[in-house]
Amino acid sequence: MINGLTMDDYPLSPTAVVERAERFHTDKDVVSRRPDGSITRTTLGACAHRARKLATALTDLGVSEGDKVATLLWNQAEHLEMYFAVPAMGAIVHTLNPRLHADELTFIVGDAQDRIIVVDESLLEVFDSFRLTHHFDHVIVVTHNRPAPAGMLDYENIIRDAEPIQWPRIDERQAGAMCYTSGTTGRPKGVVYSHRSLVLHSMAAALPDALGVSTQDTLLPVVPMFHVNAWGLPYAAALLGARLVLPGSKLDAVSVLDLIETEKVTMSAGVPTVWMTMLDALDAEPNRWDLSLLDRLIVGGAAAPRSLLEGYDRHGLTVVQAWGMTETSPMGAVSRLPADLENCDEKTKYEFRTRQGIAMPFFDIRARNEDGEFIVWDDNAMGELEVRGPWVASGYHNDTGADNFTEDGWFRTGDIVRIDSRGCIRICDRSKDLVKSGGEWISSVDLENHLMAHPAVAEAAVIAVPDERWGERPLAVLVLRTGMTADTVQLREHLSTEFARWQLPERFEFVSTIPRTATGKFKKRDLRDQFTA
Repeated sequence: MINGLTMDDYPLSPTAVVERAERFHTDKDVVSRRPDGSITRTTLGACAHRARKLATALTDLGVSEGDKVATLLWNQAEHLEMYFAVPAMGAIVHTLNPRLHADELTFIVGDAQDRIIVVDESLLEVFDSFRLTHHFDHVIVVTHNRPAPAGMLDYENIIRDAEPIQWPRIDERQAGAMCYTSGTTGRPKGVVYSHRSLVLHSMAAALPDALGVSTQDTLLPVVPMFHVNAWGLPYAAALLGARLVLPGSKLDAVSVLDLIETEKVTMSAGVPTVWMTMLDALDAEPNRWDLSLLDRLIVGGAAAPRSLLEGYDRHGLTVVQAWGMTETSPMGAVSRLPADLENCDEKTKYEFRTRQGIAMPFFDIRARNEDGEFIVWDDNAMGELEVRGPWVASGYHNDTGADNFTEDGWFRTGDIVRIDSRGCIRICDRSKDLVKSGGEWISSVDLENHLMAHPAVAEAAVIAVPDERWGERPLAVLVLRTGMTADTVQLREHLSTEFARWQLPERFEFVSTIPRTATGKFKKRDLRDQFTA
């Protein structure tokens, strides 16, 4: 009689990803652009081999199983080597966001208790802003044509004479990576990813109806490797043998477009603000770049307005919307047009493509209304999205934020959604950003997206402000395009084509810039502080 225990208990670990890159994809390019704009070239195989030597060097410096090794690096080959070496040796790679304030970085490294930090020399000034607040056993610097500062170790020097390690066997439920949330509603919280979750997430993200990563692809992750593992793209590239182009710190539109053209990129991923500025550059000089090989742009981190999708469609480029969070590793849903909608009218297609998408395999979703009842999937009822799955957090580092999880183990996302009969998610708002006016909900996201469809509006953020009669009313904060104008009457008329009169903002405020978090999201808390009075 077959008892079912006939399969190899093969551990799901990034170690296998590193070994696969070394064995099967050894000659696949890894291209890095340095902060000075110069290009360096290596391969997945070389990065995997250097990771073995790096792991030996880190072991000699005292790093052992479960220790946290911090990175303060751009999207660069050395960061990929850290992605490979640290989890595979049994330690935890902890990526730090150099765009955060020194106070936040101080809190994060103290909360994580990082033992060692690896810093690119272009980020030493950022490191200096918090280095005295936490003791690191060693500071390792990635240098470019000059020695490491006194008292610090040189990255190349510690690798050069090290012997390649033989990777230890890793328990797939062991911690392998760590990232902190953006802290928009309080102190950042640490999310610790297991080896199993990293592997399953990378495999699922590469599926055809997800990001569709293939050995024929050349990937350019504009999304930073210091935030949520660059959406799993470095591991997916190593797993499947895709070329990897790492843009470093130069992320202005022209620099990104130049890199896409010269390196023949087929797929890129980033937040909406990146693609908005790139679209402006394409509109200004539509014939400057040959982007004929660019198959898809993945957008995530915030809702993408229809105007963004339409803009890229004009240039023959496809934007695919995805949704996720730090707590979901981050991929949770992808908006790929179903086969039965291929021949529909454009309005129907855009209606679907502007949604956040259908949940990925093994990623469960549900939503509850204000009364705690599960909503029906009729695309009308609204509720807070709850999720679970093998790459979804079940808690935070140091046992913080327990109220973000339900009693039966689902993660409360804080996103207010509608779900249609297909199971396709549309995010209406963050729970803290919804406007409740006269007892009725108004979606700030819907208002923002339609405002950004106005030809004169570059950016729009909508917040709730107190109102004596209605409780709350929406207020729109706008950045206009250079050389263009729009007044309140025009903007109300524009919105009235899609919204009822009671949903329209009471006030429109015009600003030069909208404050953003380190990951590119609007800082609505700052806007509320500024305009509520």
